[in-house]
Amino acid sequence: MKIAILGTGYVGLVTGTCLADCGNEVTCIDKDAGKISGLLQGRLPIYEPGLEELVERNGREGRLRFTTDLAEGLRGSQIVFICVGTPQSETGAADLSTVFAVAEAIAKNAEDSKLVVVKSTVPVGTNAKVFEILSKAKIQHRAASNPEFLKEGAAIDDCTKPDRVVVGVRDQQSTDLLRELYAPFLRTERPFLVMSPESAEMTKYVANAMLATKISFINEMANLCEMTNADINDVRRGIGHDARIGFQFLFPGAGYGGSCFPKDIRAVISMASEKGMDSRILLSVDEVNEAQKLRLGQKITGHYQGILKGKVFAIWGLAFKPRTDDIREAPALVLIHNLLAAGAKCRVHDPEAMGNVRAQLGDRIEYLDRPMDAVQGADALVIVTEWQEFRSPDFAKLATNLTDKVIFDGRNLYEPKAPAAFGLTYHSIGRATTQG
Repeated sequence: MKIAILGTGYVGLVTGTCLADCGNEVTCIDKDAGKISGLLQGRLPIYEPGLEELVERNGREGRLRFTTDLAEGLRGSQIVFICVGTPQSETGAADLSTVFAVAEAIAKNAEDSKLVVVKSTVPVGTNAKVFEILSKAKIQHRAASNPEFLKEGAAIDDCTKPDRVVVGVRDQQSTDLLRELYAPFLRTERPFLVMSPESAEMTKYVANAMLATKISFINEMANLCEMTNADINDVRRGIGHDARIGFQFLFPGAGYGGSCFPKDIRAVISMASEKGMDSRILLSVDEVNEAQKLRLGQKITGHYQGILKGKVFAIWGLAFKPRTDDIREAPALVLIHNLLAAGAKCRVHDPEAMGNVRAQLGDRIEYLDRPMDAVQGADALVIVTEWQEFRSPDFAKLATNLTDKVIFDGRNLYEPKAPAAFGLTYHSIGRATTQG
């Protein structure tokens, strides 16, 4: 099957590459000439484990192409995926200007009939507006919705081994074509769920809203545990074995970030407001999460009795989650800004995200290539992202290098007794502080 992908960001590049890898001919189109030039030379605009190899192989074998020429990229394609960004506007609603501009460009440039599939995360009713735009063309096009459920750091598996595929369609021909396209990914009897475009659009938002709610809930309970001498890890185990609750997304931490949860929660709040409805639960979810991003800074300030000027902090983890270089809405950035404002210095390490942080903060902080290099000359260690390589550190070496012998762990990576055995004071989330 011949596929065109409009947008080579996270969703577009992963989706296009995975579709090419199962035999389709895919052309990825982007107006950013620099991005396309980089892709043609093997430079990816994002980090995702395993993606670079797949792009290189499918490009070499002629199944995956990149171009800035929209008309050429659309030529011969049966399905066109819209995978452009929908950033948060000043009102909190999703900015759909690029989605609609792309739809207009398809209507103007397509030489034959297309199935235009909106994969971008968009509010309910967007697909109907896209179809209205396409209807103005001389050629008859169809429109469908197919929300993505990709987790950064595990996106290839999520694309090729999905829990389910959701499609919003209005005609049987579109249903059959999308079912054929996704058949290679559904061989393990995962469901292909057919519904209206409005239900498909809402499904994506509701899924992210539920997951974000679980994160804010467990973070609020973790803070309560600290005040009541309970241990959130014990509580988490106590509730997670309840089949009605489960363990997923019940890990307390420094708050969620990234390109999806914060933006999507606010988009749902905005959608509800436009309909005259107060989304009280999601307003609280967002408020709790923004407050949680301050939690590590509050622990640091409390430990040092408000005097941070001249202190040096080693910070492990800058990306909003491990296995990505994405720093959008990252808790680490909130912490760093607050530490710098208080007169402290930061020595940071992240396996993938340092380049993106440097582009924002420049030389205001110091970047180190290895975790232990960041610790040298630091007063304390702060862990913000749970990269695998941070899970088994040399506590003896940490105790030797950290002037104040203290760790602030925003991801509960260690059993409290482990660092304490080496004379390290250990602060974590939802558990009592252990003194070294």
